[in-house]
Amino acid sequence: MEETSRTTNYQDRTGHPTSARIGYAWLLRMTRTMNTASPRITIRYCTGCRWLLRAAWYAQELLTTFEKELGEVSLQPGSGGIFQVWLDGERLWDRKEDGGFPDIKTLKQAVRDRVAPDKTLGHSDTPA
Repeated sequence: MEETSRTTNYQDRTGHPTSARIGYAWLLRMTRTMNTASPRITIRYCTGCRWLLRAAWYAQELLTTFEKELGEVSLQPGSGGIFQVWLDGERLWDRKEDGGFPDIKTLKQAVRDRVAPDKTLGHSDTPA
């Protein structure tokens, strides 16, 4: 039997055929692109305190409000009562230092001031 060199064919998410080599090159490009997504919000939350749902709600609110301005919102599990919100390495909120959880209006305004200063937040811009 004669041995032949062949490339295994796969299908991408849309069902189009692609070779393993092309898929790997695409994956490398996407990984580099994803790693440079900016601005990036990171919400660090305490798993022992069961704050995942709270962190996910903040993430959903920020993604809905800043759908075109944000590159990524990530949830990062932690411990010790941690609940922090970071934007590109700058801490916006710390539960222990700032006294509790941020009001969503305050958090949206802080993010807006840094990523889209001219963006109006509608009712979130009115004084309390």
